[in-house]
Amino acid sequence: MAEQMGPSFDPDRIAALRAELQKSAGAPAGSVPSGPQFSAPRPAPTAPAAPPSPQSGRTAALKVLWQRAIAMTLAFVALLYAVEGVDTVTHHDLDSAGVRPRTAAGLEGIVFAPVLHANWAHLIGNTLPVIVLGLLTLLTGIGRGLAATAIVWIVAGIGTWLTGATGSVHVGASVLVFGWLTYLISRGLFTRNLWQILVGVVVGLLYGSILWGVLPGQPGISWQGHVFGALGGLLAGWVLSSNERRHRRGESAGRLASSG
Repeated sequence: MAEQMGPSFDPDRIAALRAELQKSAGAPAGSVPSGPQFSAPRPAPTAPAAPPSPQSGRTAALKVLWQRAIAMTLAFVALLYAVEGVDTVTHHDLDSAGVRPRTAAGLEGIVFAPVLHANWAHLIGNTLPVIVLGLLTLLTGIGRGLAATAIVWIVAGIGTWLTGATGSVHVGASVLVFGWLTYLISRGLFTRNLWQILVGVVVGLLYGSILWGVLPGQPGISWQGHVFGALGGLLAGWVLSSNERRHRRGESAGRLASSG
């Protein structure tokens, strides 16, 4: 039967033809011949991911700053209301922890006085300035804003303890309000930053009138706390702008040296 099929079906001839096809296609011997129709599809080249632009990075950082500043400001206001709630329940026993000038026990008021208030009306009157000015202070930078607050807190407390009327008790977040106000106004002047100056001008127009609270003679008003809170804000503005002032002096020195 095999003889009738002819030499076309010779197994040796078929193997030789297959070897020639593999050799012409560049495939190793013994592999299945492949042509263009059998080649595996190549994956399409993918473009490298573009690096994030500096503008998008700044926008993301600014968004995070606003979120953190708002959260911290609202948390502080919530703390003030929680403390006043406890103070009300305890018949204002907490108020004794305010600043009591030139007494050893009154030193604790340096720490606690800014979160204590005489009554709900006192706290409500301070709430909006605390939110606005506290938020703006933190927006100058979370670390910088907290440092400014700490400077105002300590300077106002010590100054009130040293100069307050004998037998008086001083409480209230208004010392922080005055410090934040002068910090925001002075920072732009110290750094000579146009944006900071604009913020200071707007803040001064909106809240500058409260600076009348530094004057003595108003009953029930701790003008000493207001004065030293404002001085603390000026000190914070000066101290926390040192890098900008040093950089500016370096640039000025460089310009003078290059012009000589």
